[in-house]
Amino acid sequence: MTSNSGSVAANELPNTIDFPLEASIGALIRFTHRAFAEDLQAHLLKHRVNVGMWYLLRALWEEDGLTQRELSRLIGVTEPTALQQLRKMEADGLIERRPSQRDRRKVHIFLTREGRSLRRKLMPYAMEVNAAALEGLDPREVRQLHETLRKVRDNLQRRNP
Repeated sequence: MTSNSGSVAANELPNTIDFPLEASIGALIRFTHRAFAEDLQAHLLKHRVNVGMWYLLRALWEEDGLTQRELSRLIGVTEPTALQQLRKMEADGLIERRPSQRDRRKVHIFLTREGRSLRRKLMPYAMEVNAAALEGLDPREVRQLHETLRKVRDNLQRRNP
């Protein structure tokens, strides 16, 4: 049944959209990410680090002292999700949280000596997983993959600022 405007009611749309999961770039990226995470997780767990902590460590290895909000945005998780991981990391002695000198509402996250030392232990695993994932690709294909994925990410970020 159509409305006066000529549109079809939502409950009457035919279920004939042909878009199989294998044709979805989003699904392929998700499955690829999951494969990366599972491979990496096998190595990380030996050091009592989960994949959620991994991304926070990576960010802090590049710039120590970020706020909780900056960290959550940088790694693309909600603040409550980041906070949950940060609490685990603090309990494990990997980070310490300090109030901002300028704005007491903000909390900065700093790596402890143990948190910094994990870089030497864990980065080789990440490099190994990346090398395995890129096996058989030549340098030109790897550059193109990086460029393409950045464009896809940027396109979607422009839609949802």
